[in-house]
Amino acid sequence: MVHKTSSPHLAPSEPESPTLTEDLVRQRAYELYEERGCEDGHELDDWFKAEGEILGKKPSVPVTEQKATAKSAVAG
Repeated sequence: MVHKTSSPHLAPSEPESPTLTEDLVRQRAYELYEERGCEDGHELDDWFKAEGEILGKKPSVPVTEQKATAKSAVAG
């Protein structure tokens, strides 16, 4: 007997493979890049945001804000 599921993704009780998770994050990060008009320089922001969305984590402070904070601390 074949069971149909509502989603082609793994069942919640099945752990996802690291490769599958990384592929999903990579795909979402690229979508974010495209949504921004393919503007370079935000790779880490895109990756962390995509990772948070895929893994269900709240994104931390964006890398660009961390850089700005670090520069002001050094300058001050």
